[in-house]
Amino acid sequence: MLQPLMYEPVVRATLLEDLGRAGDLTTDAIVPADAMATAHLVARQDGRVAGLEVALCAFRLLDPDVAIAIDHVDGADVPAGGRIATVHGRARALLTAERTALNLMGRLSGVATATRGLVRAVEGTAARIVCTRKTTPGLRTLEKAAVRLGGGANHRFGLDDAVLVKDNHVAIAGGIRPAVERVRAATGHMVKVEVEVDTLDQLKEVLELPVDAVLLDNMGPDDLRAAVALVDGRLLTEASGGVTLASVRAIAESGVDMISAGWITHSAPTLDIGLDM
Repeated sequence: MLQPLMYEPVVRATLLEDLGRAGDLTTDAIVPADAMATAHLVARQDGRVAGLEVALCAFRLLDPDVAIAIDHVDGADVPAGGRIATVHGRARALLTAERTALNLMGRLSGVATATRGLVRAVEGTAARIVCTRKTTPGLRTLEKAAVRLGGGANHRFGLDDAVLVKDNHVAIAGGIRPAVERVRAATGHMVKVEVEVDTLDQLKEVLELPVDAVLLDNMGPDDLRAAVALVDGRLLTEASGGVTLASVRAIAESGVDMISAGWITHSAPTLDIGLDM
């Protein structure tokens, strides 16, 4: 669960970006300072709610006395036309916060909804859907929380919480073995190590090394099944590359433990959410 301290700086920065140097010229000119209003956050399409508390923070920052009633909490599925929440407070605050609230919640709900689609597609298999570091700059914590709300799980959060030896590392190190040896010599015993491989021959080399997981990059279902058989439960297996709603079921049925998809954060369609006064 995200605490306000984790998302309030993002909301503040987004509001300040919108307010610029002179504030909300349109609203301040049209709406009396003492006017009150009620607004409904409404989903224009079916989806999974995420970022509601982030959106509500925008209203609270501009009107600490705003009254809020929630119909669909984060992690809930909302139908098209469904009301997510109602806010009542100073009309100027509601209108000024509107775009910040909708931008953030629409983005995060889109991530959760995209994740939900992949999770549903692999139901009945042992595979888990995980995200990557392909996130919007400045929004990683929020987008990874949205993935969890969509039923997925998180890969590493950054470069500092786990090791992932990729092809470029191997090229510079001169091979998989020297790359892993250098990692093991430089990191503590609590750090997990994963190695990316493109072929079954590379996988056989990895199986002789002290690693925790293997990333099977851009392998088809047949090669994935062969890889899972080779690993035989000794390592966690992660499939990555070419993951779509159409392909994810076949990938999952290969027996891999995890399926990572970058597009659920970097290219997920924004969920259409509106503010009706």
